[in-house]
Amino acid sequence: MQTITLDILDDNALNLLRDLEALKIIRIQNNKEKPKALKTNLAAKFSGAMSKQSLVEIDKQLKELRDDWD
Repeated sequence: MQTITLDILDDNALNLLRDLEALKIIRIQNNKEKPKALKTNLAAKFSGAMSKQSLVEIDKQLKELRDDWD
């Protein structure tokens, strides 16, 4: 047995697949999960994206940003 993933572009194709399932040629599985390739650990993905800064530097930047809004 092989497992493949299809993108249904037309309702007629889905009807044909259901007919094949009725003939016990294929089995349709409704998986609502995202493909594993799309699942990522965001912490690992963005690790190192920002340089480490001291709290003093961060507070200074936040103050500058807030002052710009006023």
